Amino acid sequence: MSSAGTRSLKENLNYVQVAIAAAVAKRPHKAKEKDPRLVAVSKFKPKELIIEAYNAGQRHFGENYVQELVAKATDIEIMELCKDIRWHFIGHLQKNKIKHVVVLPKLYLLETVDSAQMATSVNNSVNTIYASQPDKKLNIMVQVNTSEEPEKSGISCSEVVDVVKHIHDTCPRLNFMGLMTIGEFGYDWSKGPNPDFLKLLVCRKNVCEALQLEEVDVELSMGMSDDYEKAIEMGSTNVRVGTAIFGAREPKKPATPAQPSQSTEAVTEKLKDLKT
Repeated sequence: MSSAGTRSLKENLNYVQVAIAAAVAKRPHKAKEKDPRLVAVSKFKPKELIIEAYNAGQRHFGENYVQELVAKATDIEIMELCKDIRWHFIGHLQKNKIKHVVVLPKLYLLETVDSAQMATSVNNSVNTIYASQPDKKLNIMVQVNTSEEPEKSGISCSEVVDVVKHIHDTCPRLNFMGLMTIGEFGYDWSKGPNPDFLKLLVCRKNVCEALQLEEVDVELSMGMSDDYEKAIEMGSTNVRVGTAIFGAREPKKPATPAQPSQSTEAVTEKLKDLKT
């Protein structure tokens, strides 16, 4: 069987979609999860590959870095050729960068809200930027650090109910869609189900009991290129797949003097220009 590196991008996408369907078929019959959403992680990939994947039928794309998301989401060619594209932000978001993400067109989901304070800041940013659209809401997920690794973002499992309740009670501009986790890298599945995914399932159960929600209405974003099939079998409704679609990433280049990031006002003006 050929690997992701030797197949074409379209073949890779088809391979992943077939694998997703097979994983769904292996779910317990009692599972009533939504069909999984495939998010193509285009981090460090050129816009040509994004357009190629879009033309092959892919619609949801994920980015880890604000500056890269801003550049791609406001790229004229992508905006013209990929009119139904849907962006996910899946990286750590600093408070001073929130407004740069919220203002972006086609932003579908912010997956990495990792505190009540961040939720409030995102809510306030949506309220300010979209003041003329009182019904505008931003889809968000709460990131949980199920593996309790200090280098990872996310709240602890014990904080989840309180943070989601805070969003539900005080953030009317946010649409809580579910919970997200990264989990332990390189987990050995011969040991059984990934404990990080099991923890996220428990977190969802606790949230639903506390807020009287149906579990099927609270999504789970878990699983990446090396474990998305297992994650889906366990109930994931949103998988973030990069390497299996685009091939191995090139090593990140050493930092160079960066251009100043675009201000919210600059992005807004750019979008106005694109519409005229």
